[in-house]
Amino acid sequence: MEKGNKESKKWAQEEVSNEINNRELAEEESVDWRGRPSNPSKHGGMRAALFVLGLQAFEIMGIAAVGNNLITYVINEMHFPLSKAANSVTNFVGTIFIFSLLGGYLSDAFLGSFWTILIFGFVELSGFILLSVQAHLSQLKPPKCNPLINQSSCEEAKGFKAIIFFTALYLVALGSGCVKPNMIAHGADQFSHQSHPKQSKRLSSYFNAAYFAFSIGELIALSLLVWIQTHSGMDVGFGVSAAAMTMGLISLVSGTMYFRNKRPRRSIFTPIAQVVVAAILKRKLASPADPKMLNGGHRVPNDVVDSSTLPYTPRLRFLDKACTKIQDTNTKESPWRLCTVNQVEQVKTLISLVPVFASTIVFNTILAQLQTFSVQQGSSMNTRLSNSFHIPPASLQAIPYIMLIFLVPLYDSLFVPFARKLTGHSSGIPPLTRIGVGLFLSTFSMVSAALLEKKRRDSSVLDGRILSIFWITPQFLIFGISEMFTAVGLIEFFYKQTTMGMESFLMSLTYCSYSFGFYFSSLLVSIVNKITSTSADSKGWLGENDLNKDRLDLFYWLLAVLSLLNFISYLFWSRWNIKSLRNNNSNVVGDEKI
Repeated sequence: MEKGNKESKKWAQEEVSNEINNRELAEEESVDWRGRPSNPSKHGGMRAALFVLGLQAFEIMGIAAVGNNLITYVINEMHFPLSKAANSVTNFVGTIFIFSLLGGYLSDAFLGSFWTILIFGFVELSGFILLSVQAHLSQLKPPKCNPLINQSSCEEAKGFKAIIFFTALYLVALGSGCVKPNMIAHGADQFSHQSHPKQSKRLSSYFNAAYFAFSIGELIALSLLVWIQTHSGMDVGFGVSAAAMTMGLISLVSGTMYFRNKRPRRSIFTPIAQVVVAAILKRKLASPADPKMLNGGHRVPNDVVDSSTLPYTPRLRFLDKACTKIQDTNTKESPWRLCTVNQVEQVKTLISLVPVFASTIVFNTILAQLQTFSVQQGSSMNTRLSNSFHIPPASLQAIPYIMLIFLVPLYDSLFVPFARKLTGHSSGIPPLTRIGVGLFLSTFSMVSAALLEKKRRDSSVLDGRILSIFWITPQFLIFGISEMFTAVGLIEFFYKQTTMGMESFLMSLTYCSYSFGFYFSSLLVSIVNKITSTSADSKGWLGENDLNKDRLDLFYWLLAVLSLLNFISYLFWSRWNIKSLRNNNSNVVGDEKI
């Protein structure tokens, strides 16, 4: 017994030693802009991250001004019907986040986060410029008319005009999609939280600061830039978005000499494929009961991503066959038949992230409604603030960000230190808990939206009264708070789970959740319209292009129910995520004490 304990302690010490060596290796592999090893006193830290935060504020300023007022533009000037306009917006936003996968892959495998941001930042800028030109030239738009008076008399943009519009729009989508995950990853890379655990607190503060920069950009976009679009024309508004993106790129380039850069790793999918293939080939092989008998060497083949050591976990044990040696043979096995424990744990980590990722899809479907149907809600309400000033409906989405620019700093400076004393967690509350709080609150956003729409519709149809636009405030406020919890918690959880060499790609997965949410929104609208079309004359809950005839309130109730069911599902999967590591007597879940 005593001998076994000594061997176990020795094995644990070797694991710790190997982990420290790998962390030191990770630090050495950070380089400056010339490719030389980075100097902690000169490179990285919050000073370097500030330049990335500047880019993030300006980039979101430009893209939000386009995306959040796009439905008004495609209805009023491109003359798309309401359901097609809503789907055009959700498809555009969804495509942005699909392209984030491309940006994450190119960064980790070939370009590095800095060069990926710079290259695709200019692609996004070219899209803004082309949108401005398209909105300015009458030859590239259908003849003017008022779709609110007579939709059938308005000519919908088709042919060459539509091609120019969608080319510009998807240049913006390509550029923004590839930039977004790399902004977060590049900023987080400035903190060496792996080799210096105390910097985990600074990293957590950076994620809150990134959301603060996001809120500032959104607020300016949804107030000043949308006001410019409404009063000076969309051509000027798109031009201002181009100017904002230019300022963001200047901010990025200005920090070049201060950045810690991680080298691209080439093959980021090879180790995943090797584990899957090896596990299938050895599916009939019995895994040893003692994990010490597995192929646990920490050095991996040259064509495989090198990464920091991950501890063995007993979850998803069918994958352990990939690192089980064939007994009674001296034959050296191929990397496609025998992997390391470290490689297998990388795949286990990726699989365990899938349910958490999937739980945010319905959350982002709700976000899609706030950017489409809720804006149309506002358009049908009294937007007058004074005799001469009207609130642009798209500016409604600025309401939560006005609150968040005060709430986020208070959260980081007051709540987090207090929560750390209670939980012992560097982030105050664990990322998984933070995500759950946000998912729970999002349900009440849709409850508020459904109640408001019923009141607005009854007032308009039965009483002939038009409600003030300020009645719509609660649904935006509640969702803004829920997004602060869910979005930041998701990014922090994914980044701290990431294995070295896949930081940007895993960040892109968090954005990909937005994509699935917006695509699911388009699908859900179509399904609801089809199911609720009871006759040839009925076009369903959302098919009349008139909110006084549509039943948007019932659609919002449907989303509230889906959100609640999604939250219950998340509770199960988050507990499974934590329990799987607790079973191994681990005390950390992505820096999450349990």
